[in-house]
Amino acid sequence: MKDYNCSVVVVGGGPAGLAAAISAKKNGAEKVIVIERENRLGGILKQCIHAGFGLQYFGEELTGPEYAEKFAVIAKENGIEFMLNTTALEIKEKTLVCVNTDGIINIHFGALVLAMGCRERTRANLVIPGSRPSGIYTAGTAQKLINIYGHKVGKEVVILGSGDIGMIMARRLSLNGAKVKAVIEIMPYLAGLVRNKLQCLDDFDIPLMLSHTIVDITGVDRVESVTVAPVDENRQPIMEKAETITCDTLLLSVGLIPENELTRSANVELSCITKGAVVNQYKQTDKPYIFACGNVLHVNDLVDHVSHESEDAGKFAALYAAGKLNADEEIAVTAGDGVRYVCPQKMVRTEDNVDLYFRTTAPGRNTTLTISDDNGVLVTKKLVRTTPGTIEKLTLTGDKAKNVCGKLVVSAEHKEA
Repeated sequence: MKDYNCSVVVVGGGPAGLAAAISAKKNGAEKVIVIERENRLGGILKQCIHAGFGLQYFGEELTGPEYAEKFAVIAKENGIEFMLNTTALEIKEKTLVCVNTDGIINIHFGALVLAMGCRERTRANLVIPGSRPSGIYTAGTAQKLINIYGHKVGKEVVILGSGDIGMIMARRLSLNGAKVKAVIEIMPYLAGLVRNKLQCLDDFDIPLMLSHTIVDITGVDRVESVTVAPVDENRQPIMEKAETITCDTLLLSVGLIPENELTRSANVELSCITKGAVVNQYKQTDKPYIFACGNVLHVNDLVDHVSHESEDAGKFAALYAAGKLNADEEIAVTAGDGVRYVCPQKMVRTEDNVDLYFRTTAPGRNTTLTISDDNGVLVTKKLVRTTPGTIEKLTLTGDKAKNVCGKLVVSAEHKEA
């Protein structure tokens, strides 16, 4: 058994973990260690070979591996230590228990940043009826098989779910010679970014079937077809209108779940909506020495947002480890009308600006976004269009953040559906 001591330990070597580690180091953390279970840094970005990353953060368009490499280089230049092929097992007070080929490792820390990312929902989560043939993949698994290992996953494909990775894989499969017959979405609106629909579906003439779902899968050794039915306003299938689409492959892009087993081991409070930790604006959990950021906190739409958010987690983790972060009484931050969730869910009165990130419950036009406290509206922002697939942000300026009365409520009002 080996023991290490550090100021800040970060679990996860993806974009969130790297940004947090760099920020912690730049904000005074003497020793920063990153734990990564794979043999390379970069996380999910290693398999995201398409362009579109870095426009906000770096001001240039990058592929996923290029974006990750930039952060990996900066991290190494800042003297951050890495433990690859190492799995974090549990958190015991201010000790992280890990395992690798050297055996059990105990890392004693001043502050811990959770940046484990998320996993995809599977067929088991959806309980789709039908047989159990081969040819059923999550979109991320198919992406890895194609982009990392160079395999073909199928010739005729149906995709369930209009999440970003599903739409991106529709384009990737088309470029790889497959025929994508349809993207099926149970909701009456798009789940991912509009730009991905335009670039990945419309540009390749791939049909998007809203308010539809898959009610049966047919096949013995391999998928032969799926049965698709429209759904009513309660998302129940209308079986008399069902149709069969022949295919040999089904991809599932039906949502992501924060990877929170390690978080649970420390009894950190979790949100029933985001499934990630409940945090304040410092990305600090109810265990004050534990911070969370990136997709393990809440699923983001852009990696650029992940990087900015994770910088905050790293900065305040470093300050906490140095005894310079004192969180006073926390104020509740809640989702009001038209808003599904808000992150952070708590706020400490401060003279600094506080950014609140949230998703609306439904798409709309001519939308008014507001932050209110018990005395009335504090912030107002008007947008031409909003959609649940895009994270919105409102900023509470320091002069208002230090004088909040009661709880904060974030709301969205649409003039048009």
